[in-house]
Amino acid sequence: MSHVPQVKIPATYIRGGTSKGVFFRLQDLPERCQVPGEARDKLFMRVIGSPDPYAAHIDGMGGATSSTSKCVILSKSSVPDHDVDYLYGQISIDKAFVDWSGNCGNLSTAAGAFAIHAGLVDASRIPENGVCVVRIWQANIRKTIIAHVPVTNGQVQETGDFELDGVTFPAAEIVLEFMDPSDDGEEGGSMFPTGNLVDDLDVPGIGTLKATMITAGIPTVFVNAAEIGYTGTELREQINTDPAALKRFEAIRVAGALRMGLIKTPEEALTRQHTPKIAFVAPPTDHVSSSGKTIKAGEVDLLVRALSMGKLHHAMMGTAAVAIGTAAAIPGTLVNLAAGGGAREAVRFGHPSGTLRVGAAAAQVNGQWTVTKAIMSRSARIVMEGWVRVPGDSF
Repeated sequence: MSHVPQVKIPATYIRGGTSKGVFFRLQDLPERCQVPGEARDKLFMRVIGSPDPYAAHIDGMGGATSSTSKCVILSKSSVPDHDVDYLYGQISIDKAFVDWSGNCGNLSTAAGAFAIHAGLVDASRIPENGVCVVRIWQANIRKTIIAHVPVTNGQVQETGDFELDGVTFPAAEIVLEFMDPSDDGEEGGSMFPTGNLVDDLDVPGIGTLKATMITAGIPTVFVNAAEIGYTGTELREQINTDPAALKRFEAIRVAGALRMGLIKTPEEALTRQHTPKIAFVAPPTDHVSSSGKTIKAGEVDLLVRALSMGKLHHAMMGTAAVAIGTAAAIPGTLVNLAAGGGAREAVRFGHPSGTLRVGAAAAQVNGQWTVTKAIMSRSARIVMEGWVRVPGDSF
């Protein structure tokens, strides 16, 4: 009986923000995987260990959560005045599917650091000591991200005292600027696809809910926690162990996707699992985070819980944080109202793992709301580097 040997591909396993992913340089991929298509999707699924009916990713690099089932490709940028192109794939855990419809804000942090580490940033732009400004072209959504990466002795500084709720150990702070996040790039439409700050969203089987639907950072549907029977203090276990609740959230997500024009039929939602996100907001109240730390109402402006790939996220997706910061800056959205209303340029919100601050500057131009950039701090650390091995016939 003949056996197909494994092939090994240079790869780097990196934590970025509250996510982890397998990073590749485009030039290191097998030739047939250097272009979009079935071979690339199959390779990434096999790297992660999907599809896995056991939802455990025992035979792959994935961690069986939306935060840890990700692959990234970086290459020298094809766009003027940028250093690298960054392409992100969200790997479904239990289905044979790679979603290329959006970005990962958390791994955007790692993209900046990896770009330097992998030799993709011109050496003349890297200081011996200081901060390297990495200009990233986010190829999925066609947006610019600026990563301010600390450098010590000519190398990316990964250790430090910056603490990020949802990450166990401190590391070096990386500041991210999401430039012109007012739409998701793919659709090229208004930041508010319906033209309204708040809509009445009809959800089959649930009823009519107030919703803010926005495409800043990543397409996101915000609803009020109280209107769907929650307080905004829920932790992962309370939502993710409740199949009926997850089914309701998916119904809200599908209804929002249809209303935003992201899909034309409900069935299309199955092939667009990464976007839109669904999040619920509430005014601040004393509560306990997943680490056991008490968060006082006065420490945050509002509470937000968000779902990614059908499950409540353990912290907050970076792109959703951009959506939160942007919506909070615009008076009248559900996010802004939950934060107390009025104009603001930054917001600190509570999520299951703790708190996060994100800034955004919003303004009305010719009657349309626009945001020039959103800013937040994350961190990144290489966990392992070398080669990832996959069976030669898997892609």
